Amino acid sequence: MPTEFISATFANASNELHPIPGAPVDPEFLVRYARTLDDNEFNYTLIPYHSGGFDPFTLGATVLSVTKHIKVIIALRPNTMYPTVAAKQLATLDQLSRGRVVVHFIAGGDDAEQAREGDFLKKDERYARQEEYIKILRRAWKSSEPFDWEGKYYNFKDFRNTVIPTNGNILVSVGGSSPEAYRIGGALADIFGLWGEPLKETKEQIDKIYAAADAAGRAPNDRPRIWVTFRPIVAETEELAWSKAHRILETLSSNNGVIFGRPPPKDGPQNVGSQRLLDIAKKGEVQDRALWYPTVTATGARGASTALVGSPQTIIDSIVDYVELGADLISIRGYDNYNDAVDYGRWIIPGVKKALKEKGLEGVETNGNGHGEERPAKRTRALRD
Repeated sequence: MPTEFISATFANASNELHPIPGAPVDPEFLVRYARTLDDNEFNYTLIPYHSGGFDPFTLGATVLSVTKHIKVIIALRPNTMYPTVAAKQLATLDQLSRGRVVVHFIAGGDDAEQAREGDFLKKDERYARQEEYIKILRRAWKSSEPFDWEGKYYNFKDFRNTVIPTNGNILVSVGGSSPEAYRIGGALADIFGLWGEPLKETKEQIDKIYAAADAAGRAPNDRPRIWVTFRPIVAETEELAWSKAHRILETLSSNNGVIFGRPPPKDGPQNVGSQRLLDIAKKGEVQDRALWYPTVTATGARGASTALVGSPQTIIDSIVDYVELGADLISIRGYDNYNDAVDYGRWIIPGVKKALKEKGLEGVETNGNGHGEERPAKRTRALRD
């Protein structure tokens, strides 16, 4: 399959560099940003979830209504919605968009955050619940025949779902860095999401995911596609890019790690993914070609926080390294969300596709809609420094 690109969509212009506390939905910004992603050849955009944040389904529906190609990835925590309801809501959105919906499951990596919405299960139980949840969705999307379910976390009788997804199924994404995440994602997911780690550590994680898929009886061509996330900091030259990176780091540090109004936990992160990033950060600021870790420590490794720093060619070469390793879904989101998306669409995405084509690694581009459509050539402009 072709290499595809993922961004993330937010409801307003607030970001880690310029937070706007309490900012409401900005419909004009949301529409402009969504259309920019669509025009700049992003294939997917993640609609994130937080207990105190905006509803991903509503934001996702808005994005889909004003775009033509891009697919939305709805972040979903199983504790927030009964699976039969989720099956219908996701399939309804999928029908409205003619098949442009993906669901990304978040088992929950922080006890305090889960408790804010009444979820007091421990981590292992949260993963077990997620596994049961995915199985229910798969069954609900398979046909409109009624079925019963008797599980550990969910029980219902004679449920019938008449809202079948456009293509008969909706892609399921799972993320994480724990053995349970590998097991469940390897067995059940279409996509497995990883944060940006060095090539060696990323390969080790991919091997574990594939081993879990093999243990579940999945064929090699049916293993989950690998999604890796980075925060590229790009400028026209290496010198300008590093100067820009240090300005960003200074701002992140002056904010004391506060991200979207939330300070880092006092006792450090509970989730394995963040713990791994912080441990790797101790090994050196720059790893591989351009993987930069001070942004990880400055933000307490909450969420995707590893940067790629350099000129467009350095960023392109770094991404190609991961594609050659086995990742074919690349998430690139900057710190100035809108302007960075434009830069990536002008310089990084076309450059990666060109490099992969020259290496014979690129398939037919689908532009996120599965039809191999070509898009008009875009005018280029100078990168911001």
